[in-house]
Amino acid sequence: MADFDALACMVAAKKLYPQAHLVFPGSQEKKVRDYLKESPFALEFLSPSQIDPEEVELMIIVDTKLKERIGDLAKIVELGRAKVHIYDHHPAHPQDIEGDLEVVDEVGAATTLFVEIFKKRGISLSPDEATLLALGIYEDTGSFTFNSTTPRDLEAAAHLLSQGADLNFVSDYVKRDLTAEQVELLNEMIQNTQIYTIHGVDVAITTISRERYVGDLAILAHKLKDMENLNVLFVLARMDDRITLIARSRIEALDVGAIAEEFGGGGHSTAASAVIKDLTLVQVKDKLMELLKGHLALTKRAKDIMTLPPISVSPQVSIQEAERTMVRFNINSLLVMDGGRLLGIITRQTVEKAIYHRLRDAPVQDYMSTDFYTVSPDTPLEELEEIMLEKGQRMVPVVKEDKVIGVVTRGELLRSLYRDLSTKPKPLKKEGREPFVKNVKVLMKDRLPRDVWDIVQQAGRVAEQLGYNVYLVGGFVRDLLLRVPNLDLDMVVEGDGLIYADALAQALGGRTNKHERFKTAVVVLPDGRKIDVATARMEFYEEPGALPEVREGSIKRDLYRRDFTINAMAIKLNQPEAFTLIDFFGGQKDLKEKVIRVIHNLSFVEDPTRAFRAVRFEQRYGFKIGGQTERLIKQAVKQGLFHRVSGVRLYSELRQMLSEKEPLRMVERMEKLGLLPFIHPKLHLTPEIRQLFVRVDEVLAWYELLFMEEKAASWIVYMAALFKSLPTREVKGLSKRLAVPKKYARVLIEAHEKTPRAVKVLSSSRLDPSQIYRLFKPLALETLLYTMAYSPKDEVRKAVSLYLTQLRKVKTALSGKDLVAMGLEPGPIFSKILNTLLAARLRGEVSSREEEIELVKEMVEKEKEEVVH
Repeated sequence: MADFDALACMVAAKKLYPQAHLVFPGSQEKKVRDYLKESPFALEFLSPSQIDPEEVELMIIVDTKLKERIGDLAKIVELGRAKVHIYDHHPAHPQDIEGDLEVVDEVGAATTLFVEIFKKRGISLSPDEATLLALGIYEDTGSFTFNSTTPRDLEAAAHLLSQGADLNFVSDYVKRDLTAEQVELLNEMIQNTQIYTIHGVDVAITTISRERYVGDLAILAHKLKDMENLNVLFVLARMDDRITLIARSRIEALDVGAIAEEFGGGGHSTAASAVIKDLTLVQVKDKLMELLKGHLALTKRAKDIMTLPPISVSPQVSIQEAERTMVRFNINSLLVMDGGRLLGIITRQTVEKAIYHRLRDAPVQDYMSTDFYTVSPDTPLEELEEIMLEKGQRMVPVVKEDKVIGVVTRGELLRSLYRDLSTKPKPLKKEGREPFVKNVKVLMKDRLPRDVWDIVQQAGRVAEQLGYNVYLVGGFVRDLLLRVPNLDLDMVVEGDGLIYADALAQALGGRTNKHERFKTAVVVLPDGRKIDVATARMEFYEEPGALPEVREGSIKRDLYRRDFTINAMAIKLNQPEAFTLIDFFGGQKDLKEKVIRVIHNLSFVEDPTRAFRAVRFEQRYGFKIGGQTERLIKQAVKQGLFHRVSGVRLYSELRQMLSEKEPLRMVERMEKLGLLPFIHPKLHLTPEIRQLFVRVDEVLAWYELLFMEEKAASWIVYMAALFKSLPTREVKGLSKRLAVPKKYARVLIEAHEKTPRAVKVLSSSRLDPSQIYRLFKPLALETLLYTMAYSPKDEVRKAVSLYLTQLRKVKTALSGKDLVAMGLEPGPIFSKILNTLLAARLRGEVSSREEEIELVKEMVEKEKEEVVH
């Protein structure tokens, strides 16, 4: 059924192909029919029956490329005589028509593609034409509120406004009041809506029946979705002798376009539809439920939720040592193993009671449980539920070929069951529950460049071949959910990360750089791009601020060791459940609420540098450090934990913070939290330094606009500004403690020693270009930029600007070889001559090779005269 986007595309195509005839292959929406009756310009349409397929030389198809959507006109395609040009914005489908020309891209409205063509070719539009095309874009993007809207749609609408589009007219059609019949139908849809929780995703399904067709069902579906804040909605409407399916989705976990395809329809991942014949309403709903279960999740087994590797102790270990192990790894149960043989399980409850009864030195074998159940990797969760909930076993070992390969805890089981409570329908509610786990395949495919998407898919296939689980982790996952560009791929492997890295490198034609001790590797691709690969691991700290001890672990334990919840999410890449987002600690919720939150309360005790990272992420994303997390930072400051952090780690954190877009905000937050004195006891953000940061911002922005080949390390300029109030001797000591690389330590020293001297010289006397050159030549680029910001005086800024933009590029035409060719004897005089030539160049006294030669001759002659006298 043709909507305004289709009509607008037809009119636009007619403008590109003036000899073409307009033909609707089927019916039109009521609003389109109303518009055509009131159309401000004449439009002539032919019916499909008036078209002889044998005589068609060219067919232009718009707003679709599915053969079944063009009705009887498909005969033209089947004959194969006519050329076919296609303009469409729908996702690819196996039944798509292949065109001789295809202008296809997933924008919000197909009309946008035509507007871009008109704009590129300089084709003007009449106000009536611009208004109709705007109507097509506004309708298909929901006035730019649908998830499918792109920046290109907004740019196209802006161009149409410049061509005279009438938004009042557009508004009249887009926002027309519902008819009495539509209001009645919407009310019935609300009453009939039921919520089904399918694998953690709330799906709303509503059904209605009418003997005759009612128009604008898609608008009613959109209104229902917005009114009730529904993430997923399916409308099943029996009208006449067929059933119309309208589907809408706000979540990446469900591609409703794929669901609609199963019914012979199609659309986008967020909006789709289908017209179904020869099935009853009940049959369609039953089929829909089965499809939803299949698309949203696969059956889970023990291997899908187990934690690995299992933590164990030997039978002779004392109760006290068992308690220490539980505390170290933050677990509540331990396996007791003799070599590879499983003997029993001991729980925290048993250990605590034994210690209470003064049995801390007794061996664990005396009090472990020897009656326990084990499961295989393929044991369904239903059996695990029976063992844990009915038989009271809190942890179940997973055994394969008599070897314990992992454990399933009660917490993991309950979390997994919570994600899939039931498919029993519930009444319509106002707030839908966000899924704990969701599939992000559609989001990744939309956001990633094609080559990166191919790499990610290949990474999953390699893991499947090795029998490993592999996950994307860290900043990539966080920024994907925030829709922030980030193509740095960090992968964690449940298995041997080194073996996986070698296999991935081979598959991608790259090579590996391996770190055997930590079982990490970097896969270097042929084009130089890098992929970090690590073996899943757990960490524990012997003392606050120390580097962690590392052991192999599971993805959950690997994520648990990370700094903040928003950085502790992962995306599984291999089957089953490929592209599932895994979030154990509420990272999705914290992203939504814009909160930086640690995973546990000892986070800053284990690694105090996390406080600096909390500030960095807070300021980068405009988030807020959570109340409890801020309290823990202040407690770490009070306890002086930062004194134990090495200078190298402090330097790394400070450099990253000063490399962000707004370093001043970072420093302001560090000052407020009391973190600056841990870098240096005398370090504070004074009003003078605050103003200096502002001037550094201005200078760096100025230099960037020069587009010079030599790029400035902006962060070291800010660091010099931050250290301005410190004595030079202490800056030198601080540079050494922080282990600042020599190249950058030089800038810090120059900024404190030479910048004030240069400013003094420039302020006290007027220097010619050659003197400015000699003054600035020895200084690093960053020192010069700092000097420019250091002094607000015009003469200083002009001198630095003159040097950077002109003087430092000046060179003499003659060299030492040229002087030899002129018959001069090499010696100290060469340096004197070349320096004099350069000074003359800088002052504009000579400007060519010939003038330089003449000047050399004069100097030589003068030298001879002085020797004679």
